[in-house]
Amino acid sequence: MIGIIPAAGAGQRIQPLGCSKELLPVGSRVIDGVERPKAVAEYLVERMIAAGAEQICMVISAEKVDIVKYFAEREYAAEIFYVVQRRPLGLCDALFRAEPFARHQRQVLMGLPDTIWFPENAYRHALENADGAGVNLVCFPVLNPSVFDAVVSDDLGYVRRVEVKQNDAHSHWIWGAVTSTGDAFHDLKLLWEARHREDEYLGHLLNAYMDAGNIVRATRCGEKYMDVGTLEGYHHAQDFLRAMRHPELPKAA
Repeated sequence: MIGIIPAAGAGQRIQPLGCSKELLPVGSRVIDGVERPKAVAEYLVERMIAAGAEQICMVISAEKVDIVKYFAEREYAAEIFYVVQRRPLGLCDALFRAEPFARHQRQVLMGLPDTIWFPENAYRHALENADGAGVNLVCFPVLNPSVFDAVVSDDLGYVRRVEVKQNDAHSHWIWGAVTSTGDAFHDLKLLWEARHREDEYLGHLLNAYMDAGNIVRATRCGEKYMDVGTLEGYHHAQDFLRAMRHPELPKAA
């Protein structure tokens, strides 16, 4: 099993920063009895490893050497390696940079490194509920689906449409992570190439994938989803994690 983390974006929504946005300190962890800051991308790495990922491919830009240094200084129960996206050509382009390493894997996990979500075992829920589908969207409820990819699915969990940043979204459930088989991931790349690599957002490609007769499922197992890529989201995540560590404080909504 392999995890793919697209981390090449410039993070313009929260700039200027003194580091890559994936290394923003959010919450903390204890090392040798001392509480230390924790990079936001570590939450996704930990969730992938907990789901069974033995390799994690981070797709980075040439400037993001601080990510390499940060993760090289820590021990993880998975091999972390890197692929460079030379130009910022969107999420699909970033994900498929890792396709040569993922196509022969039984399962592929995808997620966004500037997000934190709960429950921590949501990947495992999705893997257990794939029901034969090549692609499964791990879905979370949000109050503002129009700024995400809203997932419209039926009562049996089959996706009917993904609404990409649509103002009149018909669902408050969004995809926050994705699981797929290696074969399905390869098929998605072939479709993306057949469409002249015009799809920047994964939601548009998934719609074309379903229009071609393929099944995509949605697993509504998410409880909390936080986008740390904005200053407002960053503050919200800090407050929420602080309240988790200190239950006497009121939790963020």
